[in-house]
Amino acid sequence: MDVYNLIERARRTGKIEKGTNEVTKAIERGTAKFVAYASDVEPKEIIQHIPILCKEKKIPCQSVDSKQKLGIAAGLPVSASSIAIIEAGETEQEIKSIKV
Repeated sequence: MDVYNLIERARRTGKIEKGTNEVTKAIERGTAKFVAYASDVEPKEIIQHIPILCKEKKIPCQSVDSKQKLGIAAGLPVSASSIAIIEAGETEQEIKSIKV
């Protein structure tokens, strides 16, 4: 599954949250349907809580290789450390098929 493509489509047809603070809030509120975070974020402490929170809340979570590509997929002119899909739009079936 191409996570970047999934985020891009969810951005167009649903709703996403961008940035670690917003993503963390979405996870804690239980509004996040899927979370992606970049593995090339420095320092690692910025995003290391995200997979743990997702596991606790049973939200599908996936690591991607590039914060630059994650930012582009989210429609941002800058890189993004993490993205949460709030409203799946046309990506709903794909998100449901991801194992938590």
